[in-house]
Amino acid sequence: MKRDELTHYLDELLEAGRFRDYCPNGLQVEGRPEIRRLVTGVTASQALLDAAIARNADAILVHHGWFWRGEDGRVSGIRKARLQTLLQHDLNLIAYHLPLDGHPEFGNNAQLARRFGWTADGRFGEQEIGWLGHLTSPSSVAQVAERVGRELQRAPLLIGEGERPVRRIGWCSGAAQGMFEQAIAAGVDLYLSGEIAESTVHLARESGVAYLAAGHHASERYGVLALTGHLNERFGLDCQFVDIDNPV
Repeated sequence: MKRDELTHYLDELLEAGRFRDYCPNGLQVEGRPEIRRLVTGVTASQALLDAAIARNADAILVHHGWFWRGEDGRVSGIRKARLQTLLQHDLNLIAYHLPLDGHPEFGNNAQLARRFGWTADGRFGEQEIGWLGHLTSPSSVAQVAERVGRELQRAPLLIGEGERPVRRIGWCSGAAQGMFEQAIAAGVDLYLSGEIAESTVHLARESGVAYLAAGHHASERYGVLALTGHLNERFGLDCQFVDIDNPV
């Protein structure tokens, strides 16, 4: 498959142009023009680059790419090593950040809802990245936390009363703890995100709304994993998801 054909398809599918993001979405580093084997993962770390080379990949597709707004733009040290690896092996780097959070089918938030058995019925926050919904069966905060841990294979950090019943729920994968107040205003009983800040604990205690920190990496594996399966089925590409362990 031609690289430009694949990136054009992904740009359209994920509506990349709709989002104001913190990094460029789509093709970030150009490699060879033909793509037969694609390695996917959460973050374009050196470990993922090495895994792609070991698998003779032509391209890497990730949620967390490079060139983030506000970071040091000099290509030295770790940045040099990563970029040099791609260029030496003529590998393409393709990345989608917010588009792969918000997509209604392949997005991280959509995939979390599917795994946890939540029914989405609304959005909130800037660019409507946050999701709102309800549970398909009555559950307490502790029961929701237990299922999240089981599905993600990582024990979440719960701030709040475990006995509280959950009717309305809000969630946003990754580092979306800053949206907690908006979720509270939307009337949720529990809010889930990947990370947690010191101030989050006080908001949960003072509002009575439970907060569940499920892990940044753990909460953002499933969007790119779903997209991997879709590309394999639609185009017959040799796509392989590689999960580089990350405890955060």
